[in-house]
Amino acid sequence: MSAPGLPMKVPAPGLPARVRIHEVGARDGLQNEKETVPTEVKAEFIRRLAVAGLTTIEATSFVHPKWVPQLADAEQLFPLLGDIADVGDVALPVLVPNERGLDRALALGARSIAVFGSATETFAARNLNRTVDASLAMFEPVVARAKADKVQVRGYLSMCFGDPWEGAVPVAQVVRVAKALMDLGCDELSLGDTIGVATPGHVTALLTALNEAGVPTPSIGVHFHDTYGQALSNTLAALQHGVSTVDASAGGLGGCPYARSATGNLATEDLVWMLDGLGIETGVDLAELTATSVWLAGHLGRPSPSRTVRALTPPSSSASHKE
Repeated sequence: MSAPGLPMKVPAPGLPARVRIHEVGARDGLQNEKETVPTEVKAEFIRRLAVAGLTTIEATSFVHPKWVPQLADAEQLFPLLGDIADVGDVALPVLVPNERGLDRALALGARSIAVFGSATETFAARNLNRTVDASLAMFEPVVARAKADKVQVRGYLSMCFGDPWEGAVPVAQVVRVAKALMDLGCDELSLGDTIGVATPGHVTALLTALNEAGVPTPSIGVHFHDTYGQALSNTLAALQHGVSTVDASAGGLGGCPYARSATGNLATEDLVWMLDGLGIETGVDLAELTATSVWLAGHLGRPSPSRTVRALTPPSSSASHKE
């Protein structure tokens, strides 16, 4: 448990005044769990995240249940989230892989979607069962239909900094696919360090190259995994470049079922601790968020990997206790 007044707020020059956290724990986090989490627990998790002050909470994925069985309850879950509006102006984006997924999402009233591409051919084949260019062609009608219906569209791009099969990924290769995603009409681009191999200089180089290719910084978000303990340092490099949208997962949940070397996402609590110390506004109540991750850890039967959660949680708390 931290002492009162910590972390002390010491702003650093050249950073955004506010950061929007794109919370991915309920989707990217839970999709990698070995045991399926009950629908009611997922719904309560999302409600608690909203109460903690998160305003963008990725709810689920409308991928075929065969590919991501942990999220097979999307049709049952999404209608349970109607009361989220009672705790503030909260967006609940969902992943859609194709037009069929879009149909399912729109039928339930989704107003924010995401498509997910790959910067490398091997991961595109494993994750989407098609080439990079074929996946972009698949996304084209999805994005066009969503935009025609005034639905917000995010484009995820995986393997931006390294690939477990192909190794280092050239910056120019990432820029080509990222630009193609944005040219389809995506409102926002999320750069994924799927296996957590990025370093700060690499982050800055990619962001600079994207700007030079015409992708503006305000439309870019970053999505770091903490495999090598670099997620926060990479986030700081992105903030120094002007990025103000950061993906994170409550309690550090997550990974990727199609890339075994992908470990947990950047923990939202660790991110909020750093941003609080820098005097950057997030609107997130760290104590409430930590309590939410401890609560979910009880349902998962193991402690959170987030260092901030562990530091702020009394030793008597048990991950096996369910409320």
